[in-house]
Amino acid sequence: MTVNIQTVRFVADVKLIDYVKQKLEKLNSFHDRIVKVDVFLKLDNVVHNIKDKVAEIRLHIPRQQLFVKQSSKSFEQSFDEALD
Repeated sequence: MTVNIQTVRFVADVKLIDYVKQKLEKLNSFHDRIVKVDVFLKLDNVVHNIKDKVAEIRLHIPRQQLFVKQSSKSFEQSFDEALD
């Protein structure tokens, strides 16, 4: 399984990247044919004072693609909710 993590409008620290990779390793127990995982971490509403953290996950499985998007006040919470 190839993991691709991209950040938009910010630079992620090592702790956040490690957190995401650790959580994604558990996906193999649910489906063994996952080819690729794309994770996009974004800051939303940058123009305003409120900055929501958005996590988007796209799973590439043979003959399927799954996509989920979730936002909250922290990247960890957004990612966990999207992964659930």
